[in-house]
Parts: sequence; structure tokens; C-alpha cells
Amino acid sequence: MRISRETDYAMRCVLHLSVNPGQTCMVEEMAQARGVPRSFLAKILQKLKRANIVESFRGVKGGFALARKPSDISLLDVIEAIQGVVSLNICAVDEKACDRSGDCVIHPVWVILREDFQTMLGKFDFQMLADDEFLKEKKEKK
Repeated sequence: MRISRETDYAMRCVLHLSVNPGQTCMVEEMAQARGVPRSFLAKILQKLKRANIVESFRGVKGGFALARKPSDISLLDVIEAIQGVVSLNICAVDEKACDRSGDCVIHPVWVILREDFQTMLGKFDFQMLADDEFLKEKKEKK
């Protein structure tokens, strides 16, 4: 599995909002702070909104904020919001996609790896990452 650039940008965006909890951030602010093209970020935020990871606010003080606590948003949530179900091979998600799934000795390995990978990604939440980034920023300022 390869993380797409879009997913990487989505993670940067969610991390930015996690470091600034409770704040509404404008697209331009996040784009500049996290090195993400503004036009691309706007599209990413819409996917994150559909996945109930962020919420949007209109108006002069509008922008985006997390829809859930950072501790309730995992790396897996963001990856799946942008790329879909995590897997190394399509047969691990949909056995009908491969006519050999029933006879293939490798198929169960793909399924085990998918489950293990999903479990690991689910263990890393954005509160953990935000705390780490916050501590890193404090150390750099000294």
C-alpha cells in the first residue's frame, strides 16, 4: 500500500486542526502552514467533511474545524476517507475481484496483513501526533 500525496496532505491538514483544537481555521491558513496547495486542500477538506472528520463553517469567520476530538480520529480514518479501504491486494477486500481467491495460498496472507495493518493504523490517533508536534515545536523555540 502506498499513501498518496492527497492522503499525506489530508494528514497534514488534520494534524494542523489537531494542534489547534476548537479553532476554526481557514483553508489559506492551513495550506500555508502545512505546505499544501490551496486548491488541492479545498477538495481534500470536502472528502474529510463527508467522512465526518472535519466540519465547515460559512461566513466571515468561517473555515474548518475538527468534527471529533483528535483522540477519536486515527490515521486509518484519514487514509480511508481519502483512499478507501486499506489493503495490499484487492482480493483481501473483495474476494470476487479475483477468481483465484478460493484456491490461492497467498490470499489468507493478504487478509491477515490487511487486518494487522488496519489495526496498527487505528492505534495512532491525532491527539498523539499533535502532542508530539507541540512538544517538538516547544523544543525548537528554546
